[in-house]
Amino acid sequence: MPYTDDLDALLARDDIDAVTITTSTDVHRDVIVRAANAGKHVFTEKLLAPTVEECDEIVAACDANGVKLIVSLPRLYHGYTRAVLDEIESGRLGEITSARVRLSHDGAVRPWLPERFFDPATAIGGALTDLGCHPVYLTQLFLGARPDSVQAVYRSLTGRAVEDHAVVTVGYESQAIGVIEAGFVAGSPFTIDVFGTAGYVSYTEEGNRLTASGAAYGDGVVELPVPGDSPAAYDQWVDHIANGTRADDNIARAIELTRLVVAANRAAESSAPVLV
Repeated sequence: MPYTDDLDALLARDDIDAVTITTSTDVHRDVIVRAANAGKHVFTEKLLAPTVEECDEIVAACDANGVKLIVSLPRLYHGYTRAVLDEIESGRLGEITSARVRLSHDGAVRPWLPERFFDPATAIGGALTDLGCHPVYLTQLFLGARPDSVQAVYRSLTGRAVEDHAVVTVGYESQAIGVIEAGFVAGSPFTIDVFGTAGYVSYTEEGNRLTASGAAYGDGVVELPVPGDSPAAYDQWVDHIANGTRADDNIARAIELTRLVVAANRAAESSAPVLV
């Protein structure tokens, strides 16, 4: 398809049924609502929108026009995520006390990450908003979508206008604590650690290894199998279009992702805990 800078003309075409949105986050609400009003199904990158209010407007427009919306939250559907969640739900870890999820690369210091990732006006934040989205929604999956408090420390090793590495801690009514780590200044394996009163489970993408320890697992540390991935978000989107169904869980998690990222950005700016 040839390039065009006329969005309305593009959306008016009868030979286009669906669109993927990879624009900067600050214009998601405008672009997606226009696509929905034109009757086009929408697959979009995260964040869905900079604010929860804009997320709600987007979802309302998609529902009103009968179009199917899904947000790219890819790690929700990876096999290791299902395996960690299975261990949590099995009770073998006991009462869950904490979780730590880290995702970091060296794109700001090599440097290979485009400068647009450091523009606060369009990116709506730095490392936490972009890369940290994945640890955020995984922490919400493991511990709960809605923590009751959020604290954040953001720093810019490279002196950019937005943070290039960040740590966010979230607290829950259950007394569990989540630690979310993201960065553009240190390449390291993606890791998940979940701790409970009776054991722990850990995943590292280095070697795709899942291990656990605790009374339910016998003596020492045992290695657990990592299942295959579930259908990716894009494949799910196609299925929802074909079957006329709605991506309820994905949409709900996308909204809660935005809610927590907004709270983390506020907490970092104020250097004080934020109640969610």
